[in-house]
Parts: sequence; C-alpha cells; structure tokens
Amino acid sequence: MISNNGGPDIICKKCPENMKGVTEDGWNCISCPGGLTAEGKCHCPTGHILVERDVNGTLLSQATCKLCDENQNSFTVANALGNRCVRCEPTFVNTNRSCVCSEPNILTGGLCFSSTVNFPSRVISSARYGEPGMSFTSEWFAKYLQSSAAACWVYANLTSCQALGNMCVMNMNSYDSVTFDACRLFQFIFENTGLRTVHSISFWRRNLPWLFYGDQLGLAPQVLSTIPLPTNFSFKGENQNRKLKFIAASYDVRGNFLKWQTLEGGVLQLCPDTETRLNAAYSFGTTYHQNCEIPISKILTDFPSPIFYDVYLEYTDENQHQYVWAVPVLNLNLQHNKIFVNRDSSPGKWLLTRRIFLVDALSGRENDLGSQPRLTRIATQISLSIYLVPNTKNGNIYPPLITIAYSDIDIKDPNSQSVKVSFSVKYEMNQGEAQVQTDIALGVLGGLAVLSSLLKTAGWKRRIGSPMIDLQTVMKFLVYYAGDLANVFFIITVGTGLYWLIFFKAQKSISVLLPVPAQEERLVTYVGCAFALKALQFLHKLMSQITIDIFFIDWERPKGKVLKAVEGEGGVRSAMVPVSIWRTYFVANEWNEIQTVRKINPLFQILTVLFFLEVVGFKNLALMDSSSSLSRSPTSYIAPYSRILRYAVSTALWLVIGSLQIMFFAVFYERFIEDKIRQFVDLCCMSNISVFLLSHKCFGYYIHGRSVHGHADTNMEEMNMNLKREAENLCSQRGLVPNTDGQTFQIAISSQMRQHYDRIHETLTRKNGPARLLSSSASTFEQSIKAYHTMNKFLGSFIDHVHKEMDYFIKDKLLLERILGMEFMEPMEKSIFYNDEGYSFSSVLYYGNEATLLIFDVLFFCVVDLACQNFVLAAFLTYLQQEIFRFIRNTVGQKNLASKTLVDQRFLI
Repeated sequence: MISNNGGPDIICKKCPENMKGVTEDGWNCISCPGGLTAEGKCHCPTGHILVERDVNGTLLSQATCKLCDENQNSFTVANALGNRCVRCEPTFVNTNRSCVCSEPNILTGGLCFSSTVNFPSRVISSARYGEPGMSFTSEWFAKYLQSSAAACWVYANLTSCQALGNMCVMNMNSYDSVTFDACRLFQFIFENTGLRTVHSISFWRRNLPWLFYGDQLGLAPQVLSTIPLPTNFSFKGENQNRKLKFIAASYDVRGNFLKWQTLEGGVLQLCPDTETRLNAAYSFGTTYHQNCEIPISKILTDFPSPIFYDVYLEYTDENQHQYVWAVPVLNLNLQHNKIFVNRDSSPGKWLLTRRIFLVDALSGRENDLGSQPRLTRIATQISLSIYLVPNTKNGNIYPPLITIAYSDIDIKDPNSQSVKVSFSVKYEMNQGEAQVQTDIALGVLGGLAVLSSLLKTAGWKRRIGSPMIDLQTVMKFLVYYAGDLANVFFIITVGTGLYWLIFFKAQKSISVLLPVPAQEERLVTYVGCAFALKALQFLHKLMSQITIDIFFIDWERPKGKVLKAVEGEGGVRSAMVPVSIWRTYFVANEWNEIQTVRKINPLFQILTVLFFLEVVGFKNLALMDSSSSLSRSPTSYIAPYSRILRYAVSTALWLVIGSLQIMFFAVFYERFIEDKIRQFVDLCCMSNISVFLLSHKCFGYYIHGRSVHGHADTNMEEMNMNLKREAENLCSQRGLVPNTDGQTFQIAISSQMRQHYDRIHETLTRKNGPARLLSSSASTFEQSIKAYHTMNKFLGSFIDHVHKEMDYFIKDKLLLERILGMEFMEPMEKSIFYNDEGYSFSSVLYYGNEATLLIFDVLFFCVVDLACQNFVLAAFLTYLQQEIFRFIRNTVGQKNLASKTLVDQRFLI
C-alpha cells in the first residue's frame, strides 16, 4: 500500500520477487525467513515472534523469527499477536516453573493448576439455566467457569472471584445441590474460605462479591422489614428530601471493576426517553411506569457484553454523614434445587440476592464465542418497591427492593424480532389499619342502614294498609336496604378517596402513601356495589313513579242551559252547558312536563365537571405523585393515575358543583326566575282543578286547586279582575281550610275510601282493554266518560265532607313523623290530611328525588371512568343514560297519566 488517506481510494503496488512479504502495518515490502500467511505477511513457527524493525524503528531488509526464552530466568512466551515476548501467566510459573502446563497439572481457561489442589473433584457443570426446556451448555461457562473458580479458590484472585460471581448471576443465582454449577462453586468457596467478612456483613467475604443474603427460611422478611433506613423523606419544608439517590458499582463480565455511577440517566432503564422523564423514576412518592418494545438487533448492538451492577442507596443521616445501603434483589428466575422459590406469594420462602445485569448475549453462545448467540437473556421487567414504615410521621422507609424478571429470547432473525421491556417504581404501605377503620365504618353505618330500612318498611306497610309480613314485605325491605346500603358504600368510598387525596397531596413529612392497584381493588369493589345497589333503588323509584294513581278533580260547574237537538226524535230540549275539558288537558300537560324537572341542569353539570377535569386540570390531582399542581409540563414525566384519586376528584367536583347548583336553584332561580313546582300549584288554582294522587294504596298527596272565584272558564277581562281582587285580598284565601293558604297535603285514606275509589277506577280504566274489544263495543267509551264524571263527583264530594262514613280531618305532622318519614296514626274510620308546606308531592317526581339522582349519576360517571380511565367517555355515557331514562320516564309516565285520568295521550307533549 502506497496511498491511503482514509477515503474510498487506496493505491497499492506489487512487491518485487525478492521481497514478497508485506509488513504487519501493510506499508512496506520485506523478505520473509519462511512462508507467507494467507494475507501475504511473514509467518513464524509457534513460540517465535516476528521482528521487522530495529529498536529505533528502522525497517530491516529481511524479517527474522526470534524464539522467546522460556528458561527460568526469563519465563517468556509469544503474545497473542506474535509480535512480542511477554512473561508467562503466573499460574504456569507457580505450578510448573515453566511456561508449559504439563501433566498431571490441569490446564483450564488459560490457567495452570496443580493436581494436588484441594478442589471439588466432581464434574463441573457448564449448564446455563433457564425456563424449563431452555437449558443448554454455554461456551462461556465451559471455557472459563472452572478456571475462574480455581483461581478464586487457590489464589483468592479478585477478578476471578468477581468473574465467578458474574457467572453465578448469569445463571440467575440458581443453586442445585446435585451438580457443581457456577453458584454451587461460589457457595463452596464462600463456605470453605478463610477470608474474613466485609463491613461485618456475614453474607460478604473479602475478595468475593456479595451475591446472596443466605438461604435460611424467613430471612427475607427480616432483611426487608426489620431495620428502617436511618434517614427521612419529606415532600415540603426546609429540609425536604424528595430524591432517591441510587448508585451502583459496575463490573464487566471478566470481573474488572469499572466505576461507581448514579442510576440517573437511565442506567437500568432499557427504554429510551428524555433525561427528565428517566430521572423522574427516582423522585420520592412518584409512581413510575415505563414500557416499550425494543428490536433485538439494537439490544445485541448496544450490549455485546453484559455489565453487572451492585446497587446501593446513598443517604445522609441526622449528623449529615453520608452512607450507602445495599439494595436487595428479588430475582423471579432464581431456581433453588429446580424450584422457582421467588415466585411464591410468601416472602418467608424468598431468597434475596444482590447483583443484577440488563442483557446477557454472551452466555447464550453454544459453541463459538464469536458467533451469534442462540439465546439472549434480557431483564424484561424491573420493579423498584419502596415500603413505608408503619405509623411513621417522619417519612421513614424500609430498604428498597428490586424485583427483576428475565426472559430468554430465542435468536432467529434479530432484525425482525423484538422484546417488550418495562421499568417501574411503586410505593407501598401497610393498609391493614385503614382497612380495619373501613370495616368498622361499614359495620356501624350498615347497622344504621338496616334500622333505616326497617323504619321505611314499617312506614310502607302503614301506607298500604297491610299489617301482615309476607314475601312482598321482605322484598320491599331488601329494596329499601339496597338504597340505604348504597348510600353507606358511597359515603365510605368518598370519605376514603378524599382522605387519600388530602393527606397524601398535602403532607410535608411523609406519613401515608397511596394504595397500589392491588390494594385499590377493595375500594373499586365498594364503588361497584354502591352503583349496583343505587341503580336498583333508582329503578324502584322509577317504577313507583310511573305506576301512581292520579286524578284531576274539575271543580268547574256549568253556567246555564242551552237548547240541544236530540238525535232520532226530531226535536230539541234544554241541556246543561258543557264544561270545557281544555283546562284539565292543560293541567295534565303541565304535570307531564314537570315529571322530569330537576333541581340541577344535568347537561350543565356534566359539562362543568368535564371542564374542571380536562381544561382546568383537576385530573392532574389524581396522578400518583406528590405534586398538587393543576398543570404539568409536556416535557415532564406524567405518572399513572390512581383510581382512588380519580374517584375522589370526580366525586368531589360532581358533589360540589351539584350542591352549588341546588343552592342557586333554591336561593335565586326559584325565587326570582321560575319555580315550576309552585307554579303548578298556582296553575291548578287558576284552572279550578285539584290533583288527587295516590303513591301507595292508602297514602298519597292532594293539591287543592279549587278556585276562590267559583269559575275559571271565563274571559280575559273577568280573569284579570279575579286576579286583581285576589291581589287586593278582596276574596277568600286559596287554602282548603277557610282563611288559610294551605293547598298541599299528604293524605292517609281509610280502607273504605280506597275500596270506593277502586270500584269507580276499575270502570274508568276499562278502556285499556284489547283494541278489538273496544271497537266492538260502542258504549265502552261512554262508560269510561260516565266513570270519569262519577270519579270527579265522588272525589269532589269527598273533599267537601259529603260522605260522613268516609270523612277526613286535617292535622299537622309531628316532628318525629317528619323526621322518620312515616305516620304514627292509622286512618281507621276517617282519612287524615296532613298539612304539607314542603310540597312533598314532588317525591313522585324527579324533583323530589334529586339526592338519589345525583348520587346515581356520579356513581355511573365514576364506574365508567374506573373501567375506561376516560373522563370524556364517562361524561358522554352519563349524559346518554340520563336522556334514555328521562325518555322512558316521560313516555311511560304519559301512558300512565292518560290511562288514569282519561286524558288523551295525543294532548300530552
């Protein structure tokens, strides 16, 4: 070669016949003493070195082959490149006093050992352990296991002991008492060496790596939960300590110490990311999870040889002295006598270790260390667990635990293969005390729910006029209990969620940590129970509302007589002026409209909650980190969401916004803009129509709408005059009792009254029979009209105290009756009208069940969000279910209203 500037063009020329050889550097021709290699360079016999230049670098005209002096004074041999004589490997000299390892001495791994050395005589296994069916003989173990073990045992060679430890780690720290594998050899040396311990740690011998914590049962819990770290962690304050300072001592595969290094920057994280996001893994209190899929070709390129790490946690004690604490490792692939002991759920059976690696593409080579590996072992799951000391007030933790799982990848086509890897950090604390408190609350409130349900059932029995306890009574009790128990679950879950939200996010010195996903399952189950039970209560109320008995009493009387033609008789006769039905239709239509009126605007409720969660950023409070900020930088790491915190934030926002709407509705909107419930009562009075409503067999409500002016079917002038007289108190008051304003009543009717009502009502509802029967009977509708007038006359006369055998009296409810929601006095001979200033007839409408609807909506929203982790989807589905049930309520309610009042459904909008 005569020209090479590093570019694509190289200029060469042929060497002359008398100098056919090419020098090692390729720039000169030289005469060789013997033959040539395939590359055209001079070849020397074994044990010789090639000399091409003088001491000062002058090129010789002819190369020479020099024999290295193996005699006792020199002990030199040719090096691997064949260009220099170097001293023999020390084990050759020490064993044989020569550069040749002759029998009966043992040559292994480039080292020479005396046959008289006290070393295990059993056959050493070079098997590479893996999952069942994945074990095979490793070329690396076959070549260097015995020599590393012998050098460590005989000479206490530091790098050999580290290399032996590395091979044990490459073999998953697996131990088999039957065969002398890497870890069995390490254990033999550990148990029989006379080396002293390091730092008074019984598991660590001088010159040996610290690989195990011992194999005694029950040792792992002692290591993990006996001695807290002598340091404190805090989120806020002057002495805040929010950083986990992990460092590692790293070694190469041959046992050479490389360096101390911090784990920041993604040392143990195979997934690429920005340094800020990678380092967020070591921010105390931040639950971290990272996963990705990496091509095998990239892994083989980035990790040609494994690097081993001994991980420590650096901390500062109260005297500001710096120390390191060894971090134990739970290797899920470790086999102890062919049993995966670390996969057991009991920590008492675990065997903790120390050293880890990320990728091993070396021990998976079967026949040639230069070939492509048959198997590559990759740390596909690395999890760092932090355990908080129970009842701590200063942020004390137990030693962290690294849990690692490896996967053996069968290499076929590295360019098309990939592997999924993950790295996570989780924080745990003992939830036993919290669960006990929850159970106590559930027991106490559950008992109160039973008592409340019994009272409701007793009140229901009184209202249906049945003293017998039958199957229907039991079913009713269970339905009431379902609703009360749903409220118990809701109170407990909301209280629990707010507790974790407030105390975790606001704490300075760390005393609580968020439950991990497995610990959240209990609360999620409670939320599911609350939703299922509340849905049952909601459907029960819906069914009760659409099956009520209602009748509109028309007090309007004819204003005179008119001449009317008589069909078939050819003459005329006088008849009463018919009373217009339009007032009844109008009142019925207004009743239909207020059936689904609520104290909040459902659409506004959903959009406002969604606005605060997604736009304002309240959803960031549900992230599993210590930050209370509502906004996060796009470049920062976003922690996973806590289901408990999502539930707490959602319910808190929903209840606060709902409560504010109810307050606004009651304090401002109903007073100054529109009160549809009171307006309906006013409408009844202006229309001269009363509403008789039975929600139970013997209990219901009465709205007294009898006009104080005698007539409501009048012209505009007279209507305005009537309103003016009423405004100037020139007429009597609207109340049922003279000189009172009480228009609304709760009524408890006697059984005799109910029987008479049913007899008339049975005739009234015959029109709901099959259509073919209706068409064949022309008198059916006339009978229904007659029954309608009969019912109107009967109820009107009942209100006017005409029927002395079915009379009633008016009284106020006792305070205890109002509180318990039941009546102590049973209507035996006379019915009872209870003054009701609270318009409690709204209990048969959406309006009077706002609490149930609000809780049902928030539970529906939260259940969807817990299942999908998507607030937008939860909001959409919540609005959709509201509209569906509203449609069902209106549609079925219209049919019930039409059937019970003889109002044509076509007039109900």
